[in-house]
Amino acid sequence: MANETSALLLRRQLTELNKDGVAGFSAGLVDDSNIYEWEVMIMGPPDTLYEGGYFRARLSFSHEYPVQPPKMRFESKMWHPNVYPNGEVCISILHPPGEDKYGYEQASERWLPIHTVETILISVISMLSSPNDESPANIEAAKEWRDNYTLFKKKVQRVVRQSCEE
Repeated sequence: MANETSALLLRRQLTELNKDGVAGFSAGLVDDSNIYEWEVMIMGPPDTLYEGGYFRARLSFSHEYPVQPPKMRFESKMWHPNVYPNGEVCISILHPPGEDKYGYEQASERWLPIHTVETILISVISMLSSPNDESPANIEAAKEWRDNYTLFKKKVQRVVRQSCEE
């Protein structure tokens, strides 16, 4: 039953996204036979260091969606304090529901079943616009963001150029 419910919900969200279209990203299935693996293209937000970039990412949903969050990973190279070196995105709404064992996040900031693919991607676009360097996934990028912004900016410009060449 959970499988059917999650699959129906994901199909509905995909249909709505493709019908309405949302500025800043596009989404589709990696393979039409698997509703649980999505490919996403995020356009670098205007007036940010990432402007002009086209960043490929993957959303992987479990059969427990929407009770559990998907995982998101950039496939394009990404230099950002909240993206692990392997491309995995680290933002509060993608963290499992409930209390944070470290006490950093409130339960209300973490995954809630009301989130959709659209709210996830809008949150990721917001993350690109304003990194959280207090709880970094990429410590080196966060340190550069704080201590050597010029070098950080150069590295981001490089990943933006690379994203356009892919």
